[in-house]
Amino acid sequence: MASYKEFHQRSIEDRNGFWGEQAQLIHWNKQPEQIYDFSKPPFVKWFVGGETNLCYNAVDRHAETNPNGKALVYISTETDEEKIYSFSELRTEVMRMAAIYQELGVKKGDRVLIYMPMIAEACFAMLACTRIGAIHSVVFGGFASHSLATRIDDAKPTVIVSADAGMRGGRPVPYKHLLDEAISLAEHKPAKVLMVNRGLDKDMAVVAGRDEDYATLRTKHLDANVPVTWLEASEPSYILYTSGTTGKPKGVQRDTGGYAVALAASMKHIYCGNAGETFFSTSDIGWVVGHSYIIYGPLIAGMATIMYEGTPLRPDAGIWWKICQDQEVTVMFSAPTAIRVLKKQDPALLKKYDLSRLRALYCAGEPMDETSHQWMMDELGIPVIDHYWQTETGWAMLSLMPGVEKHDVQLGSPGFPVYGYDVRLFRDDGSECGPNEKGIVGVVPPLPPGCLSTIWGDDKRFVSTYFTLFQEPQVYSSFDWGIKDDAGYYKILGRTDDVINVAGHRLGTREIEEAVQAHPAIAEVAVVGVADQLKGQMPMAFAVVKDPASVDTAEKVAALEKAVMKLVDGSLGAIARPARVHFISGLPKTRSGKMLRRSIQALAEGRDPGDLTTIEDPSTLEQIRAALTT
Repeated sequence: MASYKEFHQRSIEDRNGFWGEQAQLIHWNKQPEQIYDFSKPPFVKWFVGGETNLCYNAVDRHAETNPNGKALVYISTETDEEKIYSFSELRTEVMRMAAIYQELGVKKGDRVLIYMPMIAEACFAMLACTRIGAIHSVVFGGFASHSLATRIDDAKPTVIVSADAGMRGGRPVPYKHLLDEAISLAEHKPAKVLMVNRGLDKDMAVVAGRDEDYATLRTKHLDANVPVTWLEASEPSYILYTSGTTGKPKGVQRDTGGYAVALAASMKHIYCGNAGETFFSTSDIGWVVGHSYIIYGPLIAGMATIMYEGTPLRPDAGIWWKICQDQEVTVMFSAPTAIRVLKKQDPALLKKYDLSRLRALYCAGEPMDETSHQWMMDELGIPVIDHYWQTETGWAMLSLMPGVEKHDVQLGSPGFPVYGYDVRLFRDDGSECGPNEKGIVGVVPPLPPGCLSTIWGDDKRFVSTYFTLFQEPQVYSSFDWGIKDDAGYYKILGRTDDVINVAGHRLGTREIEEAVQAHPAIAEVAVVGVADQLKGQMPMAFAVVKDPASVDTAEKVAALEKAVMKLVDGSLGAIARPARVHFISGLPKTRSGKMLRRSIQALAEGRDPGDLTTIEDPSTLEQIRAALTT
């Protein structure tokens, strides 16, 4: 077996040979004629001339060889439902959904917008699109009408698939009125809206002639037999929107063949997931992790995948571990935010369940702080592998790769450049950084298979957004600061736009957060740069304490604030000391766990906090407003 260094080096220096081998991990209706075409940089086409299908690789080939094998496990602690689908049953349901699409006029290349909670029908809806060559665009369920309308206008879907409501914390979250308002706001009007009626919204309005009932149409197509549509590898599989600096969302466009190969290879080399085992990702299909590692990746590998509707705390903070025990989960994927939430709960809930089959927990979505990383590894007794990637890449850029060579976990580090990615750190002038020097994380193109092929309908924006950081060289910019140590381990220090410039000193918010969180009284912290007339910017910290009693008097608040500042002084120097440390009981985050740092910064500077459609708990922003007045 090749060492990691040899494996990675070959993936960069012999792309034809390396990716030609990885391509054999999936089924091809027609083998590729050319491994990659980089004749129009920075655009690259992978597996040119090859014909394949994502749905076939995820479902049909396993339904043929292992029809009774467990494929999809749907669990809702909100409605107390659980249902397991075999590969054969999953194929049947996907064909029924595909037949409904065809009846509603969906053809190859048409877009289908999916606006759904974490229910099994959402999985059918995605797979049915790729089965017939339609392009799905999943929008996080419950997204606000205006945001949804911009995505409808950009994708121009033929059909929208939705549900009457999702469930969160035991309460219905109605979707249909948001969808109806979005369609009224959008210039593009879909021909049909397919509704999964869960019976959660008794007041759901139905638009005659446009809205169709899924259960009724499913009954018509119980015996549907819809063959797969073979696609050339470079044809698009889906669009996934990510926020843009201009306010107009960017539609990340993913191909078919490159994505299938990238996911299949990642399941082998990064996650070490085997056919017949079970994979549990706690994400949502509205995000890239849900696409890659709830729907496609595990199924392509022949694993069962879990779709979970619920929170990590309901009915109690042991629910994820109960699922791991009951479903014999071998590989789990979550987010650092979730780890920090669980760190505040009774650790006995972790010891209550048999987790002997769980080999590793992977985390991504934001940098992992060392304290939480160590705590989780100590509690689980297994590797907790932090890895780094983006909506744009579709799979990991930096990670440990235990399927290639085993390396020790380094706390707070996502590891090494993943095979296929020529990752380097760059100074502002485009020159390369040395060891232990902070720089911008970039990838020398071509980007490997599975990454975005362009921005939907806007090739110019693809180039101008991601490949114009320097005049020379042409580099894909991650917009993240990073640093690499002498052993080659990387650490992500935060967004380039999360850098605080204090009197000419560039400080990453992540570095200050690590220093603040080293205080034993602090559970979680967000640091933002606030405009300062003298120094340009000053860091300001908003910290969640483990015990509210530690800040229940003005004297205790002042003492703790002083102690935290002293800790930062000792760790990073006085230049990094926060102007203030405000103590609150919760930090504003999106429903997927992303910290709303820009909104926090805006409030601290007396500005409008902006679009808050994805905020999980609006009261957290009110707490920040109140803290800023004290």
